[in-house]
Formats: sequence, C-alpha cells, structure tokens
Amino acid sequence: MAHHANEEHWGRPTNFTMMQFFEWYAEGKGVHWKKYASETDRLASMGITACWIPPPTKGSSVDGTGYDIYDIWDLGEFDQKGAQRTNWGTKEELLAAIKTAADKGIVTYIDAVMNHKAGADDKEEFLAIMVDQNNRKKEIGEMHNIEGWTKFTFPGRGDKHSPMKWNFNHFTGVDYDAKTETTAIFRIQGDGKSWASDVDKENGGYDYLMFADVDHSHPDVAQEYFNWGNWILKETGAHGFRFDAVKHISQQFIGDFVKKIRSQESGRTKAFCVGEFWKDSTDTLIAYLDGLGTQFSCFDCVLQANFKEAGEARASYDLRKIFDDTLVQRRPIDAVTLVDNHDTQVGQSLQRWVPSWFKPLAYALILLRVDGYPCVFYGDLYGCGGENPQEPVNQLEDIVRCRKLFAYGELVDHWDHANCLAWVRKGDEEHDGCVVVLCNGTDEGTKHCEVGKEHAGEKWTDVLGWHQGEVTIGEDGWADFSCPAESLSIWAKVDAKGREEFKKQ
Repeated sequence: MAHHANEEHWGRPTNFTMMQFFEWYAEGKGVHWKKYASETDRLASMGITACWIPPPTKGSSVDGTGYDIYDIWDLGEFDQKGAQRTNWGTKEELLAAIKTAADKGIVTYIDAVMNHKAGADDKEEFLAIMVDQNNRKKEIGEMHNIEGWTKFTFPGRGDKHSPMKWNFNHFTGVDYDAKTETTAIFRIQGDGKSWASDVDKENGGYDYLMFADVDHSHPDVAQEYFNWGNWILKETGAHGFRFDAVKHISQQFIGDFVKKIRSQESGRTKAFCVGEFWKDSTDTLIAYLDGLGTQFSCFDCVLQANFKEAGEARASYDLRKIFDDTLVQRRPIDAVTLVDNHDTQVGQSLQRWVPSWFKPLAYALILLRVDGYPCVFYGDLYGCGGENPQEPVNQLEDIVRCRKLFAYGELVDHWDHANCLAWVRKGDEEHDGCVVVLCNGTDEGTKHCEVGKEHAGEKWTDVLGWHQGEVTIGEDGWADFSCPAESLSIWAKVDAKGREEFKKQ
C-alpha cells in the first residue's frame, strides 16, 4: 500500500523510504516544524520519500508531546493549555513544513492519537467501579460516584472546526477519582457501556491505557474522529497516518476509520496507514491485520526484537535466522520495518535499544533488500537527547542513499554461514546494482558472489569506505567481496550511477 500511496505523489515507482522525524527528546519549544522544513533538502537528497511526524495536535500542556492529547482540532492555532503553539510549533509552521517537504518529494504522515484524552477543562461526577490493574474484567468493591476529569469544552477554540464538547459519556474509564484523591483504574458505568472487547487480550482486555479512555463505540465519538480524519488530511496536505496504541483501540473502529478516510469523498483513497501494535507475536499481528477489513500496515516489532538479540549475542547469533517468523517475512506487503523508535530508545517505556555496533547491519537489512517499507529513526540520524544521550549511527545517511541509488532489481542471497551473509541486487535499466556483505564475527567476512558476466573486468569498491581495496569482477561474472569484522560493506562499481553523491571515502 505504501507504493500506491507514495506513487500517487511521485507519479513513478522508486524505493520508498520513511523516516520517523522525531525522537522522544527532540527539541520542542516550538522549533521542530521549522527544523523539518529546513532539513527537507538533506532528507530528499539521501532518499527519504516520507516522514512520520509527531502528533501535531494540542497536548495537555505547552510542552506536551501530543501523546497527552487535549484537542484533536488544535494544530497550534488557538490559545489553549498555555500557548497558541504546540510543543512543535504553530499551525502555520506545520503547514509550511509539510508543503516544503512535498515540494521536495517527501510526503508526510500524521501521528494520530485517538486512544485517550488528557488535560480536561473540568471535573464531573458519575458512576464508576474500580477494576484490577492486572485484570480489567475483575471488579473491586461496589459501584459508586467518583469525580473524574472528563469535561472538555475547549474554551480557547470554541466551536471552530467542531462544536462537540466531551463529557463522561464519551469515555470508558479514568485513572483518578478527584473526590477521594484515589489513583486507580475506574470503569465508567452507563447503559451498554463496557470495555472494548476487540482489543489486545493482555490484562484481561487492554482497552484502558492511560488518562480518560475514549469510548469509540459512542456514535458521536466515532463521527467526530471520522470528520477529523478527513479534515486533517485536507487541511495539512498530509498523505496518511501512523496510529498510536492500536492494540488498545477497538479493531472495528480502526477499520471503519481507515475505510472512511480512503473513501471517494475524502480525496485520499490511497492514504497510507500504519499502526503501532507492539507485541512480539507475528500471529497476533497477522490476526489483527486480517480482522480490519481493509489494507493496513504494522511495525515489525518482532524483527526489531531480533535486531536487539543479535546485537547483544554478537558472534553467537546465527544471522541466517534474523528474519525467522517476522512480519516482513510472512506478510511483507503490510510490514513497516524499523531498527528503533521513540518508545524503544533508552529510558522509555518499551526500551529495547539495538546495540550501536549492530545498527548499521540492521539498517542494511531493512534498507537494501526487497521486502517491507523501511522506517529510519530520527535518533539514529541526528542522535538522541535526554538523560541517556545516544550518538548517531555512523554513515547512516550513506546507507539510506545506497537504497535510493543501488537497491533495485533481482535479489540473490548468499546465506550459507551463521556469521557472514551477503546478497546481490542486480540493478535495473535505470540503476546499477550492489553487493552487500554483513559480518557479526570477530574476523573479516568474505563471500564469493556472482554479479553477472556483463560486469566482467569492472572495478568495484565499498561505497562506505569501511573496507579498503578494489575488487575486479572475473570473466565468469564472479568475485570475492569482503567486509570488516562486526561490520558491513556495500560494493558498487566505481563509476556506478550516483556514486558522485557520496563524499569521497
């Protein structure tokens, strides 16, 4: 689906590459949209064709990332929660950045946070019952009146864009009773009101995650989101969504939402949609995808776990198993592949950081092969901030550029050794191919690979410059290609189309 969505913008096939354009500690204070705009030349040059940006919607405070979502209709337009701008900037700066990116050939995906709302304008009293943190179906005590922060009136926005005001009827649960100052999970009571059943089964049903949990079965709520989905794509010029926390949201609602935004009336019939369903079970991911009733993508968290395991195990990991039972192996058309993101980075709730030495190898595995829609992490390109800063991945920009220039045509694997892998991309009429060699062993890795008799006599070198020397292709079209220990090399002929784009190594 990514190919359809991006070709609609590009008008021609190419190697599409997504970037998550933020990390958890990316600079806020209203400067991020300006940085997005200022970086589009560099991103387009290396081969980025789409950017997933952080939630552009108003958070519960001026420094809120947007995952603490307050108002879906406020993109930095209204004086609410301490400022007009969001943490990332103003609406005008957002729209300008998306247009600048589009002019450079980069489409934008909106991070849609629809599971919950935070920063209510007032409290309300209503009936609720406490439930067990570890089993949301288990009730604790009796039903009683509590006071919850569930009243959203949006005094700074009024009725512009939408007249809907939210109250407790629009939610299924809260995590705080202001009357007794009790922190716990409370299920709101009402006719026909219950936790959503078509969510992940962890904790007896993982509908509740945080803040005031949205009741997507309420017809007014569903219609509000349908209206917003069509509006934000048209208003911003974005081409799709990354959906936050879909394992906690009604599967039927997500399916209905995607169908609505891809309807003829929306004008975005090929909108790209990817969901964050963070569970290390490919069976679960495929069952979720099958149940939506429309095409959808998920991040391949199983592959990301394999990358971490491989990095920690070093030479004892059998690289030939890296794709075993992953989403990209079993459902490549619906897999968005990644190495890390803002949740897996050090210090975050899902921390599962891939060791730095292995990251170039992991990126080669998602960027230079055929299957999956690869997503490059902002923190790997620019580095991560916060109390646990991380350095950028060495020459990641060049690895991405290799995808743009060389990762085309037939793929031939040489996966006959646990510690050294190679594959050949044969190229096509417009692009020269490449040979990729990976090694997680303590000695240099070498592979005998066929690139074709038509290349006999050509001189090939490592584009990255990590392996010195030159290889001459034999009369039979074969040659030995090497890479350093615990590293990789990307080989291309010395006069391959586009090699002038690389800094001299």
